[in-house]
Amino acid sequence: MQAEVRKRQSNKPQSSTDPSQPGSKHIGPSLKGPKFHFQLWFFLTVQNWILDFGRPIVMIILPLEWFPLNKPSAGDYFHMAYNVITPFLLLKLIERSSRAPPRSVVFLGVVTFVMGASIHLVADSINHRLLLSGYQLHLSVRENPIIKDLKPATLIDSFELLYFYDEQLGHLMWYIPFFIILFLYFTGCFSQVNEDQKMPVSGWMLLGPSALYYWYLVTEGQIFELFVLTFLAMVATVIHRRRKGLVPDPNGHFLFLSFSATMCLVAVWVAWLWGDPVLRKKYPGLLYVPEPWAYYTLHVKDRH
Repeated sequence: MQAEVRKRQSNKPQSSTDPSQPGSKHIGPSLKGPKFHFQLWFFLTVQNWILDFGRPIVMIILPLEWFPLNKPSAGDYFHMAYNVITPFLLLKLIERSSRAPPRSVVFLGVVTFVMGASIHLVADSINHRLLLSGYQLHLSVRENPIIKDLKPATLIDSFELLYFYDEQLGHLMWYIPFFIILFLYFTGCFSQVNEDQKMPVSGWMLLGPSALYYWYLVTEGQIFELFVLTFLAMVATVIHRRRKGLVPDPNGHFLFLSFSATMCLVAVWVAWLWGDPVLRKKYPGLLYVPEPWAYYTLHVKDRH
């Protein structure tokens, strides 16, 4: 009896996982390339423009009576939102990577990013209030008329410390992990060559705003060296992976083209202001990359 049952069972058609077997329900590896993460790139670009680039603008536009100097300004609230939304979007971006980087590196990078951006929030908030009192960004701290006559003179050291937290330490702790996370994500954006590797139209539409924002980030943040190192690392990665028959997927293509366009924009910006004597004095040395807001206070502010 048991032998007959086993015989009947052996005669039943079985669902095979072997794709070579007829009637197999197994679906082989998809030949389609990774999808373009339009929503993530769109949200990242929009919030960068509104919450980061828009911070000083909203402080200039809104009436001062709405935000007293001893209270957080509208720009400060924008900065608070940026400090929460950006690391969240970076984590979501890393989740979509086909080659997940070490979690401890990502978590450490996000924690450092939030701490650096928070340091910058406080220092930048005070610096923007100094602008309303006549502080001029195209001058150094000690050369500013509202600073150099302070008594006692040790107060000037305090303002230089504030500038250090705002423009140096805060920027380094903010932008170093930011670019490290983007680079780690980029290293996972490679696959075999196929017809779906092309960037979609939505990616080309986001390319201009994305590159223009990175230009602002590099120039205003004074992080050209960090950006160049990241970009060169991306170029080296592309060359290395191509030797293995791999090319950037649509997301890697978008990120690489954004950085390439940013390099061109920075080069045009530097060439345009190369002979400016005032900005040259504030930004000495071979790596001369003026800040847009310094240009604004020098050449644009007094025209309005």
